[in-house]
Amino acid sequence: MGISFLLMVNKQGQTRLSSYYEWISLVERSALESEIIRKCLSRSEFQCSFVEYRGYKVVYRRYASLFFIVGTKLSKDGDDNPENELGLLEFIHNLVETMDKWAGSICELDIMYQLEQVHFLLDEMVMNGFIVESNKMNVLRPLDLMERESQKAESIYR
Repeated sequence: MGISFLLMVNKQGQTRLSSYYEWISLVERSALESEIIRKCLSRSEFQCSFVEYRGYKVVYRRYASLFFIVGTKLSKDGDDNPENELGLLEFIHNLVETMDKWAGSICELDIMYQLEQVHFLLDEMVMNGFIVESNKMNVLRPLDLMERESQKAESIYR
C-alpha cells in the first residue's frame, strides 16, 4: 500500500506542505485535508497519535509549532492495512531529524521560504509512496551538492 499523503501543518491549521502519492481530485483533496487537519488539531496531547478516518489510517505527530501528518489507505477488504503505525511515527521522527540537520532547528518559516528544497528532501526519502531512504547523510548529500553548485554559480556572476 504505502503512504498516500504527507502534510505539514501549523497550529492554526494552515497547510505548509502537502505531498500526495496517489491521485485524488482537488475538490476531494482539499475537503479531506481540512477534515483530517481539523480532527488532528482538536485532539489533546494525551490521546493516541493514530486515527482512522474516511478509509485512511492517519498517523500524526506535533513538533514545536508544526504537525506532521501521514496518511495510508486502508485495504479494500476492510481489514487493517499492513502499514505499521509505529513505523510511520518513526518515519515522521526521522524526517524531522533530517530536516533539523539540514536547516538547524526546523521551523515553519524554513518550510515556507525553502519549499523546493523541502520537497526535494522529502522526495529523496519517499518515492511513489514507499520509504526508500532513511539514512540522513544519504538524503542530505544531494541537497548539499545542489547548494554548493548554486553558490559556485552565484560567485561567477559577481
